[in-house]
Amino acid sequence: MNILFTCGGTAGHVNPAVALARIFQDKHPGCRVLFVGADGGMETRLVPKEGYPIRTVTITNFHRSLAPADIVHNLGTLVNMQRSKKQARAILDEFQPDLVVGTGGYASFPVVNEAAHRGIPTAVHESNAVPGLTTKALSKVVDRVMVGFEESRSHYDDPSKVVVTGTPVRGDFFRFTREQAREKLGFTDQRPLLLSYWGSLGAEVMNCQMAECIALECRDGAPFHHIHGAGRDYRAVLDALQGSGLADHPEVDVREYIYDMPLVMAAADLVLCRAGASTISELTAIAKPSILVPSPNVTANHQEKNARVLADQGAAVLLLEKDCQGDALYEQADGLLRDRPRREEMVRALNSMAVPDAGEKIYQTLREVMETRRTK
Repeated sequence: MNILFTCGGTAGHVNPAVALARIFQDKHPGCRVLFVGADGGMETRLVPKEGYPIRTVTITNFHRSLAPADIVHNLGTLVNMQRSKKQARAILDEFQPDLVVGTGGYASFPVVNEAAHRGIPTAVHESNAVPGLTTKALSKVVDRVMVGFEESRSHYDDPSKVVVTGTPVRGDFFRFTREQAREKLGFTDQRPLLLSYWGSLGAEVMNCQMAECIALECRDGAPFHHIHGAGRDYRAVLDALQGSGLADHPEVDVREYIYDMPLVMAAADLVLCRAGASTISELTAIAKPSILVPSPNVTANHQEKNARVLADQGAAVLLLEKDCQGDALYEQADGLLRDRPRREEMVRALNSMAVPDAGEKIYQTLREVMETRRTK
């Protein structure tokens, strides 16, 4: 069996594909897997680290502007679309996939589209609450559209094609209970834990506000433990705290990168973070209350749309970045950490939205697609 996954652009597109690849190989020893991404995309770094081969196509996005530079860019994109079609055909000819699955990103379009027109079983999975242009276009030609939330169904022209599968999350996130995780992290008192981070690289604007937030909580007697992942702004956050005389506070753990995220998230009572697809999937899967601050610098504002799906169900608090001064962040976090009944309501809402064992549901959906194609 040969399975081709095509994805890229963000970790939120790559991670579900990697999780599905592992499921197929576990269930079908000898199954061959190939990934296809975009030239120079982060997937060309992420996928090999997971042990999978990757090929690339030359594909770029369209800019929604009539500025001269954007017009030139879009003309280049039209040229690249023709080039990527030829590259996709060559990859399909060589690999001969039995199934092609797109999980988002521009690279998905030429590969999934060509496979669908060849009659190869095809499907797309959308982790974001609202589909991007690529998923929306491919939904018209694939056999099945898989989405993370019931609320997403209405965004597609043919709801009968749509299956609510949830989004697969790495098994590490289910390994520890809160108590086990707190013990491993060395917490011996009953104070709650706030986890905050702004993605693998961090975010300069938000990290500046976090330095003020941390200073406020320390001056207020450290009512909770706090682990913060600062990314590339690590040194700047430490310098700001040093200037306040708080760099070595025992209840605050500022890290450049949180390498043990499943452990830390299991221990957390509240998470303060962005609203990317991977993060939303993890929070929902393990029912972790959160304050979501969507990045305003993403295509089609999809992080805010993701966050609103949870906030509208009472499963998270949504704050816009423009409203996130340090004191506001501290007041929100401190208020929620003191309000156990509110957090329990959020947990119940998250559990009602979660799709248990999303990976298995997606696998069964894809097997059904392959069987249905085989009998036609």
